[in-house]
Amino acid sequence: MSSRSLHPDRRQLLKGFGATVTGFAVWPNGRRAYAGFGPNDALNIAGIGVGGKGGSDIDQAGNHGRIAAICDIDEKRLDSKAEKFKDAAKYVDYRKLLSELGDKLDAVVVSTPDHTHAPASIMAMRMGKHVYCQKPLTHSVWEARMMRQIAKEKNVCTQMGNQGTADSGLRSGAEIVQSGAIGDVKEVYVWTNRPFKYWKQSPDIVARPKETPAVPKHVHWDLFLGPAPVRPYHPVYHPHDWRGWLDFGTGSLGDMACHTANLVFKALKLELPNRVSAEHAEINSETYPAWAVITYEFAARGDLPPVKLHWYEGARDGKRNLPPESLFPAGFKPSDSGSLLIGSKGQMYSPSDYGSKQMLWPEKQYEGYKAPTPYIPRLEGGRGTDDNHKREWVEAIRAGKPSHAQSNFEYSSRLTESMILGNVAIRVNKAIDYDPATGKVTNAPEAAQYIQPELREGWKI
Repeated sequence: MSSRSLHPDRRQLLKGFGATVTGFAVWPNGRRAYAGFGPNDALNIAGIGVGGKGGSDIDQAGNHGRIAAICDIDEKRLDSKAEKFKDAAKYVDYRKLLSELGDKLDAVVVSTPDHTHAPASIMAMRMGKHVYCQKPLTHSVWEARMMRQIAKEKNVCTQMGNQGTADSGLRSGAEIVQSGAIGDVKEVYVWTNRPFKYWKQSPDIVARPKETPAVPKHVHWDLFLGPAPVRPYHPVYHPHDWRGWLDFGTGSLGDMACHTANLVFKALKLELPNRVSAEHAEINSETYPAWAVITYEFAARGDLPPVKLHWYEGARDGKRNLPPESLFPAGFKPSDSGSLLIGSKGQMYSPSDYGSKQMLWPEKQYEGYKAPTPYIPRLEGGRGTDDNHKREWVEAIRAGKPSHAQSNFEYSSRLTESMILGNVAIRVNKAIDYDPATGKVTNAPEAAQYIQPELREGWKI
């Protein structure tokens, strides 16, 4: 692939855009000839990370706008996606993409490994671009707070990729809990089937590979590393199993908590915990532990009581690490991933990652129960939940109303910040007291290095 095709010059770009682009003029300086978006005006969208989940993300974004540029550190993935979006400019470095095309873009979809979510998203937002970013929103607690702050400062429309938020079932479940159907909720259990069967980490991997194979010609390894410390290339990291490595991923919490705990956060209006403790398997310096049970303690919110949220992940002693059987009806086998809200009047069980389905217990008590009249907006029709999640983001952009997107960074950054605090508690190997106002751990100074890890030069936020 030539450097010319990866970094098109201004003349090439304007030729690709044409004199006009789907209903709006492009001035010689590349800026638009109008303010705002009309119903027939196309958004120019860039995709950063277009392989794996990023592949479907940019495809769906293309249903709601024009894909003007695509970027990936893996040229095979980049070229594959370019076959669909033939007019899109191609890049391997998102920093060059944003620097060169910034004034011609409206929005950016970020679907890279966790450790580059925040650097890419924040660069885009600081340029005034609307951002859709995959879950977990960030790699670190501090980054989550920065995402929230900058999105608010720039008044951009944002959405995190926990697409279950767009499902009418989740929104109905939140309304049921908020209506008081199960009473006051003080205890919650959430569990996942990750990393079991999905990727390798401890106990299978507890150290870096000793081999140092050559970097494939199609992989830009330094760009993959981005803000992470330098280490030799190995296929154990790219393209898939980066999630279990401390420097690149956020483990099971990052992969699934922003999905599986989402119903709980919406329903109970949770914000940030003030204490997080963890029981876990052996810790190593490279990968997340084989299993963990993490307890988050949230303070009262207005009339809502304090809540303890218990998170279960991994496999323990050769068995799935699940909540106690005594929490469920006799003989009941819970789903691989799910949640259980225990209220003063009853319980709500959700058997799905997205919280889109629920059961109320005891069943006899809730026979004939009717859900409250909907008050959280619903997304009707469309091409499915994931596509509707992008659609809602684009609707927010068109309306100039960031709050229209239900998983905007004001909300999703708190969900992310809360959940990945569990990884901080694991790494300091003690219960941590957290100050939501300052974003600091008050009883363990050693936690600061995990709250805000050092980013490599050239990639700092």
